[in-house]
Amino acid sequence: MIQPSLIRKQRIILFILLLLILLTTIIGMGLGYASLSYDRLLPTLIGQGTFKEEFVLFSIRLPRIFITVLAGMALALSGAILQGVTRNDLADPGIIGINSGAGLAITVYFLFFPIDVGSFVYMLPLVGFAGALLTAFFLYILSYNRKVGLQPTRFVLVGVGLSMALSGAMIVLISASEREKVDFITKWLAGNIWGTDWPFILAMLPWLVILIPFTLYKANRLNILGLSEPVAIGVGVSIEKERIVLLLTAVALAASAVSVTGGIAFIGLMAPHIAKALVGPRNQLFIPVSILMGGWLLLLADTIGRNIVDPDGIPAGIMVSLIGAPYFMYLLLKK
Repeated sequence: MIQPSLIRKQRIILFILLLLILLTTIIGMGLGYASLSYDRLLPTLIGQGTFKEEFVLFSIRLPRIFITVLAGMALALSGAILQGVTRNDLADPGIIGINSGAGLAITVYFLFFPIDVGSFVYMLPLVGFAGALLTAFFLYILSYNRKVGLQPTRFVLVGVGLSMALSGAMIVLISASEREKVDFITKWLAGNIWGTDWPFILAMLPWLVILIPFTLYKANRLNILGLSEPVAIGVGVSIEKERIVLLLTAVALAASAVSVTGGIAFIGLMAPHIAKALVGPRNQLFIPVSILMGGWLLLLADTIGRNIVDPDGIPAGIMVSLIGAPYFMYLLLKK
């Protein structure tokens, strides 16, 4: 039984986060290399803007904003699931190599396979999922002990090693590739939001529409998995089956995000922790807060990053890392 006061607090926080996302969206729509004055936003939104204003808003700004929010949500939810499944507060798809696995698969696909313009957008999440899934498989195998089950500390340490190895493999691959393709992959590695068009939103949205409700449905299972294994077995939970299903969910969410945003880490680490600090560790309460928190954090990082230096700005992945790396060190020392 969840206390009514906690439910009320969660709703207030969700409302505040929605307001923050809306406010940051409005600010982001008016800022950029091609300026769009705020007094022209509403007329442009209702179709009374000039060709230039409508092009800037509907073809450049809004797709990027939507992609950023959706990707932040996916990464935050993926991190929350990984932390629950592994019982390790340091688990994050960017830190433990899931993102790098997706990135390596996308790099191989981009460099060595024929690209069809019509299907490229929709193939990327699938290719990223395949790479991330293979990485998660090796990560699970190397972190599992038959006597004690999944070892949380080993899981993170093996993940960090895999992440470095896969990133190195990406660099080796692009070192002998064409310049145009190298530019794309290096931007991906930096976490540059590159999928800034409406088809990318359509490619990513189905993953979130299916997996967010599914994770909320499994929230109580995540609560049980957070307990010791004997307790979880005692209440009738099939631990390995639930872990595998939820790990697949986390991998799919991370892959769908990084396939259009590049290698962005730490959102999946920070958002769940902030959410837990606000509403407590119960998954039914903190997962919705974490989802919105992740969307807002990545949107804020991208809005600041793309306007801090003209004309290209600083990639969102670097902006997030500037905050996330010290936070990771703090958690590492604390835990």
